[in-house]
Amino acid sequence: MKVAVFSAKKYDRDGFTQWADASLQFHYIDSRLTPQTVQLAAGCHAICAFVNDDLSAAVLQQLSNLGIEMVALRCAGFNNVDLACAKTLGIRIARVPAYSPQAVAEHTVGMMLCLNRKLHKAYNRVRDDNFSLDGLLGFNLFGKTVGLIGTGRIGLATAKILHGFGCQLLCHDPVVSPEITALNARYVPMEALYAQSDIISLHCPLTPDTKHLINHYSVGSMKDGVMLINTSRGALIDTQAVITGLKSRKIAYLGLDVYEQEADLFFENLSEQVIDDEVFKRLLTFPNVLITGHQAFFTVEALQEISLITSDNLLAFASNTVTGNELTN
Repeated sequence: MKVAVFSAKKYDRDGFTQWADASLQFHYIDSRLTPQTVQLAAGCHAICAFVNDDLSAAVLQQLSNLGIEMVALRCAGFNNVDLACAKTLGIRIARVPAYSPQAVAEHTVGMMLCLNRKLHKAYNRVRDDNFSLDGLLGFNLFGKTVGLIGTGRIGLATAKILHGFGCQLLCHDPVVSPEITALNARYVPMEALYAQSDIISLHCPLTPDTKHLINHYSVGSMKDGVMLINTSRGALIDTQAVITGLKSRKIAYLGLDVYEQEADLFFENLSEQVIDDEVFKRLLTFPNVLITGHQAFFTVEALQEISLITSDNLLAFASNTVTGNELTN
């Protein structure tokens, strides 16, 4: 089976070469999947897409016209897919629901530590032979209250790490996890989580109900000097509301591995170009903001799981069976 892999990077090629089933023929395409690039999938039986590929109704219709009947997402999130349209067209969508919760959780806590102890600033200072400690004062994580919004696999992995640090955990999720409560974590209404948390970390999916979950109202409900971390999906945050929170000192630390308009920025080397996203550039002016380019998932273990599970999803489609990872079937 021939598969067009959009948004393909060297690590995607290496991963599929090393771990995917040898019977699959991958056709690697550097470009993102858009209405303008969809024709590059001509002659393939399926496509493989990533987080910022466009799988709107218009693109899905073009894929259907090309005879594509399967989309294998090499990610967990599917907010970029028009599932209703895919079902109508008979296009099967499958994802990788849990490639490495620990990878994202560890990156999340790493961002907390880096922002708190100002490791990024200390690194640059020492390279300039500046060993002053002025401006590098942090706080103990031990005893701090951390609010986790979303307690699925990644939220649980994050909770376990923070429990080991001695943090008090407040959680909000429609589904109560016994594994979470076993950590002496408490599920509370969102308003209580905002009001009581020293640190807030987002681990929920992006849906119409969670878009701009963090907005002017929710930022105003948070403790003064709160730390906010997002390693989930960029559109969970209204960026302008967060900028206002940074300017008012309501938000004292902001860590982002995702960004609402990241599709035109992340995963590319733009160092020789002028970035015209004024909102993103404004974020970079704050000394208490740490941004990584959708890197949280990026470990050897995660890439292996992505390759293996994506391969299984494609083979299941070819053999007219299911893996349980299907969103439409």
